[in-house]
Amino acid sequence: QLQLVESGGGLVQPGGSLRLSCAASGFTLDYYAIGWFRQAPGKEREGVSCISSSGGSTNYRDSVKGRFTISRDNAKNTVYLQMNSLKPEDTAVYYCAADPKRSCTQAPLKPATWYDYWGQGTQVTVSS
Repeated sequence: QLQLVESGGGLVQPGGSLRLSCAASGFTLDYYAIGWFRQAPGKEREGVSCISSSGGSTNYRDSVKGRFTISRDNAKNTVYLQMNSLKPEDTAVYYCAADPKRSCTQAPLKPATWYDYWGQGTQVTVSS
């Protein structure tokens, strides 16, 4: 059972912070680049961030640069997305995904089709 499980979502006020976690079961994340995606109601799924298998490189969509930070702890088989200064437009279901290609392109973010494994998503709602 190769699974990714997201957690850490919830309701937060604008300007607040959340940290999402993506934990793997059934396989190790050591050999995968990990991407975070999000999908808002009525909109296409979009890439948010990517981190290479070693954690040596990261990439972000422009709208979250300076606010979101992706990181990983391979010893814990977990990837994180720290989200600060949240805005209502960040409201979405957030998904993590694993790509065996290991690396992250710098421009543009790797498309969803490059990722082999996906979690079920965690809801992030930014509202007062």
